[in-house]
Amino acid sequence: MINKPIKEKRVAIKVTEMVAGYGEDIILNHVNFEVNEGEIFVILGGSGCGKSTLLKHLIGLNQPISGSIVIDGVDITDYKGGSFQQVLRQCGILFQSGALFGSMTVAENVALPMQEHTDLTAAYIDNIVRMKLAQVSLTGYENHLPSEISGGMRKRAGLARAMALNPKILFFDEPSAGLDPVTSAELDQLIIRLNRSYGTTMVIVTHELPSIFAVADRVIMLDKRFKTIIAEGAPQYLCDNSQNPYVRQFFNRETEIDKDNDIL
Repeated sequence: MINKPIKEKRVAIKVTEMVAGYGEDIILNHVNFEVNEGEIFVILGGSGCGKSTLLKHLIGLNQPISGSIVIDGVDITDYKGGSFQQVLRQCGILFQSGALFGSMTVAENVALPMQEHTDLTAAYIDNIVRMKLAQVSLTGYENHLPSEISGGMRKRAGLARAMALNPKILFFDEPSAGLDPVTSAELDQLIIRLNRSYGTTMVIVTHELPSIFAVADRVIMLDKRFKTIIAEGAPQYLCDNSQNPYVRQFFNRETEIDKDNDIL
């Protein structure tokens, strides 16, 4: 019997020695991690630890003080030339609120990226819009305004728009924020289904434990005091086996920690 060679995991995102901050205020210091292609990767940590700052740098909104962010083989910290924009067009973003345009219908919101970045005909765009909305279970809501649908539906419409250009990587900013537990669980299952069906790499910023355990293949945990990553791995493994008291506190929702111990 001939054993098939094991296919090596391809790195979709590589962050190396990244330092980020605002002015003289350093938020993240010497951050290093990789995200594998097709992985659901979660960035977590307490309030003020730099989760949103890291996400802004990953999607090109902010430039790091030093270090590199390589996406699909291109260093996006080099803003020169067309490579930066080309790479970012391979990424979709679901913002925390959904960020839909209130004066536009759901279908018009989903169509917008294609109208801005492609030469597709209106009829072809319309077909893609209907397909994307079907993928997030919003068939029949094409002509509704965002104000006419629920919060969970707005998140799914935002996700359909994020997928409009068939991105290789999807970024999520607190996708479960503001949702009730049932709707949040439904969104988690949708994320898993899309990942398994299309192999899309997903990077999610969240602190919602049920969602973390439900969807994450691997996580990194940021810490405000040390301004860097203090834990990396599968969430259940970190919950059960981490030697870091703060990590155990976070995953087990404990309220006290021995502050005299060096948590690193």
